[in-house]
Amino acid sequence: MYKSIIRPFLFRFKSDHVHESTIKWASRASGSNALSKAAHLFYDYQSPALKQKILGLEFRNPVGLAAGFDKNGTLPPIIDALGFGFVEVGSITAEASTGNPKPRSFRLVRDQSIINRMGLNNDGAATICKRLKKLNLSIPLGVNIAKTHNPEITGETALDDYLQSFTLAKEVADYITLNISCPNTREGKTFEDPETLSALLEKLQIKNDSTNPPVFVKFSVDLEDEQLLELIDITRKFSVSGYVAVNTSSKREGLQTSSKKLESIGAGGLSGRAIRNRSNDVIRLISKASRGEKPIIGVGGIFSAEDAIEKLKAGADLLQIYTGLVYEGPSLVKKINKGIVDYIHKNNIEHIWQIRKV
Repeated sequence: MYKSIIRPFLFRFKSDHVHESTIKWASRASGSNALSKAAHLFYDYQSPALKQKILGLEFRNPVGLAAGFDKNGTLPPIIDALGFGFVEVGSITAEASTGNPKPRSFRLVRDQSIINRMGLNNDGAATICKRLKKLNLSIPLGVNIAKTHNPEITGETALDDYLQSFTLAKEVADYITLNISCPNTREGKTFEDPETLSALLEKLQIKNDSTNPPVFVKFSVDLEDEQLLELIDITRKFSVSGYVAVNTSSKREGLQTSSKKLESIGAGGLSGRAIRNRSNDVIRLISKASRGEKPIIGVGGIFSAEDAIEKLKAGADLLQIYTGLVYEGPSLVKKINKGIVDYIHKNNIEHIWQIRKV
């Protein structure tokens, strides 16, 4: 019903409007026991074959909500009810931000992709973490942090800005993701410079503070292999717990969308099917470089169980979706989990972790 009736109706409206309306509706649903129970009955699907314990956290299934969808932490209860295995909120920043001017998100329907330049719009770390502290979830909660969207915040001040969000997130998060690769800030700079990343991890005391929850680093899909390997070497020195692969792309290669439309859209991060293959390549490279010893959250172009299994085979331990929800609807979580279980049974294995050996 979603793809035949609801999606055609929603796609008549601008992407920004639909996203904001969805967030408002879902936020209300999060506060309603009746709606949460209905979502649970209709969408939830679990199986013992999907359960994993990773970094001390219990994941009932591998499908999580990627950062960027719920920037302000108003949706976790309904995400829990919809059958997700975990949820990642953010990116949050030390200072609140309204983000970039609208329009700032655009559908590429022919490519089943999205371009966004939201600009890290969020209520600020203090407000969001206070909100998150009130939650009682049955799934792990991740908090994605980034530097405040302000080009005047640089150098040591930028590190202090990150530390402020990190300190607040530690109090509420089951794990923290460092968004070092967001391409949507006004200055266009990231923490993927090796020296800058080292300084950031040193500032956050990733290596020395035993009170830290597991810390993941999220890499851009646009990194060259050599750059990625250099950054992985740096993260090893600071006892980073795992990796999220990948963030959106600034490139526009191999798209079916016309160059005229792409020029009219302008800058932003590309997500969805357009980055699926490169995402898988990055996951394989990280898995090989880390010798499979660090958990990987795979994200980028997951629209089906087949896409999910492809990422698991590449080396991902967990998965995240966002753009797939836009094109496939909320039933996607259930379809992925059922499809993985069917694959497990078909191949005479017992558990999800065995998929990469098939």
